[in-house]
Amino acid sequence: MTKPTTPTTPVKVPPPNKHQLALMIWLAVFPTLVAINVVLGEWLGTLAPVLRTFILATIAVPIVIYGLMPQLHRMRAHLITRRAPN
Repeated sequence: MTKPTTPTTPVKVPPPNKHQLALMIWLAVFPTLVAINVVLGEWLGTLAPVLRTFILATIAVPIVIYGLMPQLHRMRAHLITRRAPN
């Protein structure tokens, strides 16, 4: 005989505190900037600093906001729900 299954309610994950968010942003921004500099560094080095910064930010911000931060939020939620008592 099988046990009746009870529906599980999903654990509500609170938003990250400012320290967690700072770490998540750093984990997304630093490798992104390193990768962009490795790929485009020689070309970027020929540009004026303001233009170089503008191009870096224009490339990096969408990668971080739309690509990496959602993944980090999911990973954080997974870690929190794994630790939640049953």
